[in-house]
Amino acid sequence: MLLAVDVGNTNVVFALFSGKQIKARWRIATDPRRTGDEYAVWLLQLMAVEGIARDAITQMIVSTVVPRARHNFEVLGEKYFRMTPLFAGEGAAAWDFPIDVDEPRSLGADRALNALAAHARHAGDLIVVDFGTATTFDVVDFNGAYKGGIIAPGINLSLDALVDRTAKLPRIAIESPRSASVIGRNTEDQMLVGVFWGYVAMMEGLIERLRAEIGRPARVIATGGLAILFDKHTEIFDIVDPDLTLDGLALLAERAVTQ
Repeated sequence: MLLAVDVGNTNVVFALFSGKQIKARWRIATDPRRTGDEYAVWLLQLMAVEGIARDAITQMIVSTVVPRARHNFEVLGEKYFRMTPLFAGEGAAAWDFPIDVDEPRSLGADRALNALAAHARHAGDLIVVDFGTATTFDVVDFNGAYKGGIIAPGINLSLDALVDRTAKLPRIAIESPRSASVIGRNTEDQMLVGVFWGYVAMMEGLIERLRAEIGRPARVIATGGLAILFDKHTEIFDIVDPDLTLDGLALLAERAVTQ
């Protein structure tokens, strides 16, 4: 089985693949101070609950946008699974598609994985929207080349900034609006309308501009934790694929083996 680890700014997602299927997944808050030993205690217990033996892991691949956390996952792989993990974008797991931007090395591994998986699954020009700590919009052309994109504050970051910089506004949860009206009748509703519908308007506007600049039909793929929530309130997404980044890791690991 493949152990795929996606280290984001907010959460670390561990996924076990059997072939192309995810058999188990677990999530833990990202903390660069958490050691490989601590990850092992947590992960091995969860594997045991699922009846998965440690020696069932035959390959490990890691994607990280948190450089300080890298060593801890090297320790996890080498000490507890007796293998040196692959790191997305490096060595045998290097990117094998064009990254057509001014500074290719600055592209985050998660965004590159999304581009890789999106092109492998879908033909034509693509726009990938990933809802993470930041919300990213990535353009992949019909040949699979990464052409650039947009980075916007994630909706939770926007809400945190609003609450932290005001004295009286309460903290609210991001959820589906309670009515179709955009005229809020109390403070909480007004905040939800502003953050939620404001975010939908931002996404729809940016995607419209991206499509116009691409100049060819482009399908929009949404991924990340909030993709399903927003999909209920906009027609802008053609495909919702919550596992796009993990599937990119699995695809990269498979290609590394066949080299």
